[in-house]
Amino acid sequence: MSQEQREQALAELDRVIRDIVSVNAERNDDESLFPRPNLDALARAGWNGVLVAKEYGGLGLDHSAFAEAAYRIGQADASTGLVYVMHVGAAQTVNLYGTEDQKQRWLKPNGAHLLGTYSTSERASGGHWWYNFSQASRDGDDYIVNAEKSFTTSAGQADYYITQTRTPGARDQTDISFFIIDGKSPGISAGPWNALGVRGNHSGPIRYDGVKVSRRDRLGEENQGKEIIYNGVSPVYLVGLGAVWEGVARGALDTAVAYVKNWVHQDKQKRLADYQAIRQELAEVKVLVESLKPWRKELAIGLDELWRSGRPQAELLIALTEFKVHASEVANKSAAAALTVTGGYGYKKGALERYFRDARAGIGMGPSNIIARDWIGKTAVGLPLELFYEGGE
Repeated sequence: MSQEQREQALAELDRVIRDIVSVNAERNDDESLFPRPNLDALARAGWNGVLVAKEYGGLGLDHSAFAEAAYRIGQADASTGLVYVMHVGAAQTVNLYGTEDQKQRWLKPNGAHLLGTYSTSERASGGHWWYNFSQASRDGDDYIVNAEKSFTTSAGQADYYITQTRTPGARDQTDISFFIIDGKSPGISAGPWNALGVRGNHSGPIRYDGVKVSRRDRLGEENQGKEIIYNGVSPVYLVGLGAVWEGVARGALDTAVAYVKNWVHQDKQKRLADYQAIRQELAEVKVLVESLKPWRKELAIGLDELWRSGRPQAELLIALTEFKVHASEVANKSAAAALTVTGGYGYKKGALERYFRDARAGIGMGPSNIIARDWIGKTAVGLPLELFYEGGE
């Protein structure tokens, strides 16, 4: 795709965000509505297939374009941004590890825009989402999946789920297999999602009760799951997740700036922006927000280089984790500062109050910032991560 075509695609993305995603954001939050119309609009514009090759109906772009899209969507609506990131990550996992048959059936639109997602975490291992206790069983050459997943974005809404369990007859926790599960399969039931923030992304529990999965929908080889987690799931997920929280941080800051520039204290004939204290609050946050964009771009370029060279994208795992931690914490600081400088207006139901609630989700999303800091600290002092040792990380 030429630079001109890339810019045209980004302009179309901006139109979808302006005319559809932004318009639906408040209602979806108020009513906990899943943003399917938003995702359908993004799909029609080609952006759901941003990393998918053109031969399968995608845009054939790179991680830089994907991260930029997640950032722009996050400015308007974190719920849509998270659903989008999970979908692109699921599609990319099929793109990297899927057979030609799987790509044709799950990636190529053929008139229908399929929505995918990850379904990984289990309650027994909490934030250690990579560590599963569920174990698939065999049914001849096929598989039976019995599993309860605690948080699955787009639960009950996705057309397919990229699901991991222990391999049948697993010897230890590293014997993991991935499956593409059709969202219409009998035995799938999703629980409710009623949360403080990101109320539209439906990251509720989901149960797979005797779900039959054909061998043709095993993703990769048996026991290849550890590799898929490191190189197929985590890199795309982390750069996209960080980009969404960067978008939330920017959206909260921009909304607050617009408000303080236009609100006037009639008794003093001064705008809120004329108070030094207000400007100091905004400046502190702006410095943090501006730190995110160059880091995001550097990481996305790094992922592109690793992808093209065939090297493991897990080489950037810790750097991507650091970006996720920083972006989510900046989003929280930006949203909090926005409420501070706008006073009662920000506290009322509306965009700033939504940014504040949505941002809090970033701290706990896997890897939670507490777990992530331990990864980062262990790497800093030369200790192994030990993600799959007995008992988890």
